[in-house]
Amino acid sequence: MYSNEHNAPATVVKPQTTNKFVYVLTFFSAIGGFLFGYDTGVVSGAMIILKQKFALNNLWQELIVAITVGFAALFAFMGGPLNTWLGRRKVIMFASVVFTVGSIVLALASGKEMLLCGRAVVGVGIGLASMTVPMYIAEVSPSNVRGRLVSINNLFITGGQFVASCVDGAFSSDVEDGWRYMLGLAAIPATIQFIGFIFLPESPRWLIQKHKEDLAIRSLQKIISDESDIRREFEKIKTSMLEEQTQGKTGKVTLTRLFSDISVRRAIMVGCALQLFQQISGINTVMYYSATIIQMSGVRNNTLAIWLAAVTAFVNFCFTIVGVWLVEKVGRRLLTLVSLGGVVVSLLFLSTGFFLSALHSPPVTMNSTDILNDTSGCFKFKSCVGCMQSTACGYCYTQYGQPWNVTQATCLPTNPDNTQLSLLGNCSTKHEGSPYFASNYCPTKYSWMALAGMILYLAFFAPGMGPMPWTINSEIYPQWARSAGNAFSAGTNWVFNVVVSLTFLDVTTALTYQGAFLLYAGFAFCGFIFIFLFLPETKGKPLEEVQELFQAGVYAGTLWDHLY
Repeated sequence: MYSNEHNAPATVVKPQTTNKFVYVLTFFSAIGGFLFGYDTGVVSGAMIILKQKFALNNLWQELIVAITVGFAALFAFMGGPLNTWLGRRKVIMFASVVFTVGSIVLALASGKEMLLCGRAVVGVGIGLASMTVPMYIAEVSPSNVRGRLVSINNLFITGGQFVASCVDGAFSSDVEDGWRYMLGLAAIPATIQFIGFIFLPESPRWLIQKHKEDLAIRSLQKIISDESDIRREFEKIKTSMLEEQTQGKTGKVTLTRLFSDISVRRAIMVGCALQLFQQISGINTVMYYSATIIQMSGVRNNTLAIWLAAVTAFVNFCFTIVGVWLVEKVGRRLLTLVSLGGVVVSLLFLSTGFFLSALHSPPVTMNSTDILNDTSGCFKFKSCVGCMQSTACGYCYTQYGQPWNVTQATCLPTNPDNTQLSLLGNCSTKHEGSPYFASNYCPTKYSWMALAGMILYLAFFAPGMGPMPWTINSEIYPQWARSAGNAFSAGTNWVFNVVVSLTFLDVTTALTYQGAFLLYAGFAFCGFIFIFLFLPETKGKPLEEVQELFQAGVYAGTLWDHLY
């Protein structure tokens, strides 16, 4: 809805004819999303092998996951001025080079310290690409297909996660060097993206902003088929730039200028909140630790856990396709709200599964003969779920009949050099079959609930809260603030990605598995309330008009006017 000053009838303009080249451009751009997704997915399976190969404790596991996210956050913020200075195309090309180098370092890593360095380098590339690619696609896309094309970037993210899960599964049996292939293969798509971008144009909006009008027209000619549409689009962008000049909004973008403009301030608030709630609703705990979560639910076989994680990644990919199809039909706002509502329900289901597993946790049925010499504190626990509360302990048991039927069970200290073995007792030597040593799961008949809960979670998350924060952020800022606005929102995403991924294992230890997912459900519910109150619909509007939605009195479906 528009305010009264916008009620004059608009001139009817026929829809732009979209050149097929824009789909080629979107494909090569979205490889950045594929790399983002591949890294998210591959670390899930690789960590199963790496934690045994390098005897990684919880802290090292969290560091190896989170350092990529931390550097991505830092360089997402830095991406704003870099995009303003160099342009979208050069930043994406630089990101692909950095990602290639990081992948090679990871493939050649000789220790956990080198792994940490490689993950940091990869984070630089991911951070730059994550804030630049959606913005670039939005700026070169006609308004009638913009939401769909930006959502394709998210489709590539989930596609990357699925491919990574399949790669993990394929190399999971090679415990010596399989992880090198898992982490190093990302150099191939990164190189393809770099080569492709040699032949792609710069954003016409950035070129006009930099007074390179001939190049801007040439860029538009590759994107739009009809000559009259090209001229009209060029004049529209140029007029918007002139209006910004008249209003004194060109030149150096500072924090004061960003937050003194009421529409930009509101847009940044909504954009950053979308990215915040995407992360604190738990998506990257599910993606980074999917194989680990499946193991936590009672699946003890590494390869099976990795392939079951691939199933969840495939669900994520399929339902992202649903989102690409729906975004221009039902709009951004409704899709986001339905997505968040489903996320709350599925997280509650996931929490219930872990609660039932804990409630029916198998007991400790015997004590070790070494109990008098115990300094680990493991022998005090009376059940498997109690034993799992300490990262220094594991549950040693013999199975009979069904996997959840146990006997001769005791809680023993974990061997710090090999977490698959206990330090003493029946599980201190490697052998096939019983007894089994569980260092991060309990035998349970409720394992199916964790897998079902994750599938349900991704089925709701993928069409809405997956792509919409990136799609909406690519649309809601005026040209002069677009780089800075996207940098702020992408940076917010990565900062809270760091917080969630760095704390997940410790949160599950402190709150239990069911408590952790209940916490994420609460955050998702808060996100639903915020989106319901403050997110306007941006479907089908030219970029130059979207900012009007955040002006006072424009969008009747939000509470802006009651707060300002």
